[in-house]
Amino acid sequence: MRILVSWVGQTDLKAAAGVDAVGLGPIGQAVTQRAFERVVLLCNYPKTDSAGFLPWIERQTSASVELTLVSLSRPTHFGEIYQAVTETLAHLLQRYGDAARLTFHLSPGTPAMAAVWILVAKTRYGAELIESSPQEGVRTAEIPFDIAAEFIPEVYRQADRDLVRVGSGLAESAPEFSDIIHQGPAMRRVIERARRVAARRVPVLIEGESGTGKELLARAIHRSSPRRDRPFIAVNCGAVSRELAESEFFGHRKGAFTGATSERIGYFEAADGGTLFLDEIGELPLDLQVKLLRALQEGQVTRVGTTQPRTIDVRLIAATNRALAAEVVAGRFRSDLFFRIAVALIQVPSLRERPGDLTPLVEHLLAQINRDAASDPGWQAKRLVPASLNRLARHAWPGNVRELSNTLARAALWSTGDTLGERDIEDALLALPSPMSEENALLGRPVAQGVDLPDLMRQLASHYLAAAMRTTGGNKTRAAELLGLSSYMTLTNWLNKYGVTPDT
Repeated sequence: MRILVSWVGQTDLKAAAGVDAVGLGPIGQAVTQRAFERVVLLCNYPKTDSAGFLPWIERQTSASVELTLVSLSRPTHFGEIYQAVTETLAHLLQRYGDAARLTFHLSPGTPAMAAVWILVAKTRYGAELIESSPQEGVRTAEIPFDIAAEFIPEVYRQADRDLVRVGSGLAESAPEFSDIIHQGPAMRRVIERARRVAARRVPVLIEGESGTGKELLARAIHRSSPRRDRPFIAVNCGAVSRELAESEFFGHRKGAFTGATSERIGYFEAADGGTLFLDEIGELPLDLQVKLLRALQEGQVTRVGTTQPRTIDVRLIAATNRALAAEVVAGRFRSDLFFRIAVALIQVPSLRERPGDLTPLVEHLLAQINRDAASDPGWQAKRLVPASLNRLARHAWPGNVRELSNTLARAALWSTGDTLGERDIEDALLALPSPMSEENALLGRPVAQGVDLPDLMRQLASHYLAAAMRTTGGNKTRAAELLGLSSYMTLTNWLNKYGVTPDT
């Protein structure tokens, strides 16, 4: 049974709508140039946008076509994409078993969707990867590397199934999570998932931007777990010295190396019986990832300078501000370690993605500032007026809750009265220049002083050529499409002209 599995992309919808410039679109090309018996499509566009696509694509092929609407919070959310893909593939394998010959289409959808197809094709599922373009047609995608990975152990697959069933027994209140201030549905879903995994022994991977409160969530999971009375050891992986990393994690005996003047236990032994929280786990070097994986698999650690393993019982919670699935595809993170720690994957939304949460967060943080400063000489308790709250609401908060907390602290520090007005908030916000305005400043230069137009064009072209090649993983056809160039040959000419290499 030859089965094509693909996301539906914008170009596919345009093809179905009859936009001549796009032709048949990636999926239309695939089903007309390759022989499939079944086509399984995932679509994250609204039903109104995709309604005409299914009957159109059915007219292009004799294969049976199945289209599933998938609700993604955003089309670059690796966690949600990964979950939708693996659930779909599990269903197909359950139905067709070994008879299923899977093909994944890389061209439709976002780069994040393509990255997940590569990840699952190179690890858990033996599938062909294809890509297509109007210029080159449909071809097998050559991925010049293999990802060495284990299948997720059955105990973890069973644990995942258990997680689905646990929710009905949750109590209405969760005092352990009371420090996570929220009102909107985004964080409510996060906390519900966190409460479900708290009682389990499975590892947890928390993904989210810097400043979103990943450690706060990890501590709440620990407090809500059966290990609440045991140690919670937090480690910032980005701050661990590479030279001493093995000793830091696994301990050492006296004299094991220069400077080892006494015996020392490592983070794993310190967390024995409790929870080990590894913040920014994506910063760990690959050689240490191997040793971390072994410790998790075997439940044992060996101190540096000894040969005697020590049994440990540790519940791992990891956090990262990177998309680890993309890091695996890029070769910067081990896929076997990823599958080991990502049994329960929780994505913490940015403050921008938390409608309804700004006001309660501001009230909580400002009350905390007033409490902390209450005994300071001359302190006046601060309050916000509607105009200042509106100004806070207009800010993008790239630093998330951490930036919000620091902004309010600055505003309260410099304010001479008891009211924080709009101007106080404006002065407290840190205006970080964007990389484009800081590095290139291509627009707004005074022409009267002379402008080197060829150099400006070189900067602009080099920036976007390199960005497109990085985004598409070096795929020239897709990069050309992103840049509005007529073909991959035209893109090659531009790359040569401006001296941009594929790995720039």
